Amino acid sequence: MTNLCRIGVVQMCSGVSPVVNLEIIRERVAAAAQAGATYVLTPEVSVAYARDAVELACVAVPFAQNPALDYCAALAREFGLWLHIGSMSVALDDGGFANRSVVFGPDGALLAIYDKIHLFDADPPGEKSYRESDIYRAGEVTQVVPAAGFKLGMTICFDVRFPALYAVLAEAGCEVLAVPAAFTVPTGRAHWEVLLRARAIETGSFVVAAAQGGRHENGRQTWGHSMIIDPWGRILAAMEDDQPGLLVADIDLDAVKDARMRLPALANRRVFSLSVNHDLS
Repeated sequence: MTNLCRIGVVQMCSGVSPVVNLEIIRERVAAAAQAGATYVLTPEVSVAYARDAVELACVAVPFAQNPALDYCAALAREFGLWLHIGSMSVALDDGGFANRSVVFGPDGALLAIYDKIHLFDADPPGEKSYRESDIYRAGEVTQVVPAAGFKLGMTICFDVRFPALYAVLAEAGCEVLAVPAAFTVPTGRAHWEVLLRARAIETGSFVVAAAQGGRHENGRQTWGHSMIIDPWGRILAAMEDDQPGLLVADIDLDAVKDARMRLPALANRRVFSLSVNHDLS
């Protein structure tokens, strides 16, 4: 198998300032380009990681007037690669925000956007409650994007717990599934790797996961451990901790077809109904 593509995955500890975060993204993209990567993924909320709606309102602007878009488009154009900003917070007309993933082509063109569908509302024991739905508006449409010679499926963080989304993307022909994230430490330690590997195995796809890691200005602490996983569930590259950095790895796109032929789970899926009547008398 020789259908190779070199990809880069950025791990960050994003702060509140878009200017500072974008400069860090630039440094990582430059390093990835120097290493030969043609596609680079950054984590969730990589442009600004705010604490709450009040702080977010100070840094998030409408999509049409967002200077971060111009900056990232210029980066993609300068380095001649597909740049996937895992997500950025965008101000909406109704006063809420979108947690939005954005893909730029090597010419700087905006190719696709995706608003996070599944929002994280939870009360982890011993931790502060999370209520993403108090701040963000959930998306309703996922995206399949031709990028760097493969079909890319766009998801964000908490989406990874909903395998039906990934099955739909794989059935639409996606070979690479992106999971930019900002996992908490307890859930990351318990579930991060197993969820990512499960999504790769179930769909016979590469899973590319760019994570936030470390203690942030907003008081949150995230798990890190960014990964690149092949369609058989093997970890090709991984960050060993929560420190900022860059992963670069070659993925062989022929491995997708091979995995789906060896284990044709998608082809064998059946439609079924559910019966709750157990009275067989």
